[in-house]
Amino acid sequence: MSSLRARLFVVLLTATCVIWLCATFWVYIGSKAEFERAFDNRLRESAKMVASLVSGGALLSADVIDAAASPGYERVLSCQIWSLDGRLIAHSSGAPKGRLAFADSGFSEHVVEGESWRVYTAEDTAKGVRVMVGDRVGMRDHLVHDLVAGLVVPALLVIPVLSAALWLSLRLELRPLRIMAEQLRDRAADDMTPVDAALAPSEVRPLMEALNGLLANLDAALRHDRELTAFAAHELRTPLAGLKTQAQIALAAADPAVREGALLQILVSADRTTRLIRQLLTLATLDAEAHQAMASEHVNLGEILDEIVASSQPKNDSVFIRIDPELHRTNVFSNREILTVALRNLHENALQYVSPSGVISWGYENEPRCIVIEDEGPGIPEDELPLAVRRFFRGRRKSATGAGLGLSIVELAALRLGWRLMLTNRKDRAGLRAALRFADGSEAA
Repeated sequence: MSSLRARLFVVLLTATCVIWLCATFWVYIGSKAEFERAFDNRLRESAKMVASLVSGGALLSADVIDAAASPGYERVLSCQIWSLDGRLIAHSSGAPKGRLAFADSGFSEHVVEGESWRVYTAEDTAKGVRVMVGDRVGMRDHLVHDLVAGLVVPALLVIPVLSAALWLSLRLELRPLRIMAEQLRDRAADDMTPVDAALAPSEVRPLMEALNGLLANLDAALRHDRELTAFAAHELRTPLAGLKTQAQIALAAADPAVREGALLQILVSADRTTRLIRQLLTLATLDAEAHQAMASEHVNLGEILDEIVASSQPKNDSVFIRIDPELHRTNVFSNREILTVALRNLHENALQYVSPSGVISWGYENEPRCIVIEDEGPGIPEDELPLAVRRFFRGRRKSATGAGLGLSIVELAALRLGWRLMLTNRKDRAGLRAALRFADGSEAA
């Protein structure tokens, strides 16, 4: 049963019926016990009354016994008076011919002429008589059953009315959910405005708030994708236009030197376009895998840096790259591919900005545990440091060949690893200092 309204209806109706049945059973047990006490008291009082009317052994008429045994009742009680030697002295009209009880005194139950009787016996040894007053057990049960029937029959008649009232109440209470569902169904695919949860019940409001949070995240993701597409188109347009221009110059130039210069510019534009496309693909991959589980392993930082340095050629052969030997003795428990992406982009960013004959230094720090890269470039203005990790952000000291994605990729990769990127300007000289602080769960040795 997938309908919430149907489930609530069945649960409420079933619970109501069960409670009603339990209440009826409780009334039945309680009423039966009360009836038993009341009837037993009546038997006792009637027997004592009849015994008090027997004076000097005189016999009473059946009419007198009937009047004494059951005042105010119509043939409900039966009475017998027996002598102590076992002779029937008198009885009420309608009393059975057989002896009502064989006990000397007190309450007892017996089957007389095929019917169960509840009898109270009062013995008077001074007068030499036993007075027996009893009523039929079936009569008692009949009265209790009539009382229960008075409860059950109205309940059976009320159940259809109760069912209709429950169904209508549930329909009215769930109406805000239907309204919100219709609003969501009728809105446009790109409409991410929050759903009005003011009419929602308090129990459903957290669901509506979570849905609005999801819509806000989707809106931010769509806006981010649109911005990324627009920025990528803009950044790709410049090198592609440069390629076309330089190709036209190379075709039209008669001077070999001019032609060679144009071809060199074509190579520069091709390198920039290749790096931009690679960075865009890296960003797309990191975004797509943001919520996927990643495999981790023990990774040696020095080995990764050796691979990165070997595959990345600086613009100037006089640039010196120094790797702290401690990094070759440092292992971290992390995802190798994502960590390589982060370190590679840090290294390429340093290569873009390092001065000719400058030094790029990779080091390891223990407190806090982090891997650090320092270059001897222009650095980043202090007011632009918080903005440097934004996608396509290029500050006042931008590189001619960069696209503003390198540090964004590092930041995103660090978040995937649970690490933290910290950017500061060097204090001893011009240049940028970038530190990747290890996650708490990383094992360094």
